[in-house]
Amino acid sequence: MAQQNFVDYVKICCRSGAGGAGSAHLHRDKTTAKGGPDGGDGGRGGHIILRGNRNVWTLLTLKYRKHVIAGRGGNGGGNHSSGAEGEDIILDVPLGTVAKDVETGEVEFEITEHEEEVILLAGGRGGLGNAHFKSPTNQTPRYAQPGEDGEMVWKILELKVLADVGLVGFPNAGKSTLLSVITAAKPKIANYAFTTLVPNLGIVNYRNGRSFVMADIPGIIEKAHEGKGLGHRFLRHIERNATLLFMIPCDSEDIRKEYAILLHELEMFNPELLDKPRVLAITKSDMLDDELKEMLQPELPAGVPSIFISSVAQQGLVELKDLLWKMIN
Repeated sequence: MAQQNFVDYVKICCRSGAGGAGSAHLHRDKTTAKGGPDGGDGGRGGHIILRGNRNVWTLLTLKYRKHVIAGRGGNGGGNHSSGAEGEDIILDVPLGTVAKDVETGEVEFEITEHEEEVILLAGGRGGLGNAHFKSPTNQTPRYAQPGEDGEMVWKILELKVLADVGLVGFPNAGKSTLLSVITAAKPKIANYAFTTLVPNLGIVNYRNGRSFVMADIPGIIEKAHEGKGLGHRFLRHIERNATLLFMIPCDSEDIRKEYAILLHELEMFNPELLDKPRVLAITKSDMLDDELKEMLQPELPAGVPSIFISSVAQQGLVELKDLLWKMIN
């Protein structure tokens, strides 16, 4: 059920409100038979706004809301009365939400702060009243501007999970097991590939009441950057993690080769991912004694801090937390 409720991609049709028309009113009262122009401006149409909300973790609320329509602006009135602004539609989205144009695929902006508001689609401007068109040669203009029409466009909203540490590895590398042991998260764990189909987040408690957020990313496979195995949907979540924890089982045929494949997939998807701090965890190490660990050392890739851990036996987890905290800060 949790996987069904996690939605990280939606396509919605947005229609902003049209602006109200300006008024072509001429002033009249019991003492003034032929007064000058006093038409007010029309109100602007309603905007469609995205607002960051740290208490929202998914785009589920927008999955079944395919059409988002903002209110129309009110028309101007006499005595320089402006029309009311159209009702804005505010959509609460998780931090890490990216807005894209459907036709071009271009990223327009992203929401990264709590209560940050960005206009996704602006409403039409209200028309000017006839008071704006008064001049020495035209003292009683009997015309005003109509309001601008609203726009209707399709937008894509994608969620890129924000976390301090992202777990990177092939399917069945032990990522979900680690998350379940050192956080209160309860991801699905089973002995088959692609048990995890959506990211899971957990808060890791550290020393002196400090903590950091860890994200279990679904397993990567070779050629994921080409979209194989839903690679694009998985890889984009890694972009917003501060530190990457690579996880490779100790019984892997070639640890260095697996690490190189994972690194290559990240590079092909987004070269900037290689700039992030990296840590390598050799999992399921309860099967190894000290002598075997020493024998494996030469097979580990150079240039990356590595540590042997076992989530089931809870070995090396304290040292792993220390290392990750150092990397994050």
